[in-house]
Amino acid sequence: MPNVTTENLRDDLSAHVRRAGYYPDLVDDVLDVALADEPVVAHLVQAETTFDDAVRRHLTVLALTPTRFVAAHVDDHEGDAAHPSSAAATTEAVPLTEVRSVALTHVVDEPAQHGRGDSASELTLAIGWGAVSRIDLEPAQCPDPQCEADHGLTGQLTPDDVVVRVSGAAEGRDAVRRAVAFARALSAATAPGSSSGSSSGSAAGGRTGR
Repeated sequence: MPNVTTENLRDDLSAHVRRAGYYPDLVDDVLDVALADEPVVAHLVQAETTFDDAVRRHLTVLALTPTRFVAAHVDDHEGDAAHPSSAAATTEAVPLTEVRSVALTHVVDEPAQHGRGDSASELTLAIGWGAVSRIDLEPAQCPDPQCEADHGLTGQLTPDDVVVRVSGAAEGRDAVRRAVAFARALSAATAPGSSSGSSSGSAAGGRTGR
């Protein structure tokens, strides 16, 4: 549930958090601390429910300010006779100069019929700044088909700080479009030479991107 504008969208962000219905007062409190009174120029609120041995809910809130990218995650934990129920809310504020990648995976049904401007059926947004990475390993291949030697493992290191998946089938195509709009705003803000990037550099004490 994002929005992008030059206005301060803090109240609009709160409205989207309340619409998600997941401990809105708690989420607003932790966002207040992380945002530190900076205006919100774009945001995305994504709720997810999973079913395994119990029903588990997770809320991700992404916000863009003129100088920083802010991510908040909230999870709840069911209580029992010995322990009360609880929730954990984690925030991280990253200077825009530190954001290394904004990766999008678009899944499109019937790609031959896709028209310019049509939304994807599913979108995965991955934002990386080097705090967390994922490595995918597989056996190393040998060009000799007769070779039976063990060549070890090869892998790919992928930034995995924040990953948000939006499904058009589950949440509607508008949700996918809004996620794309947030990704576009963040990409523009972190582009070399952007006014946001320049502002974040001075606000972070003149640090440059890695």
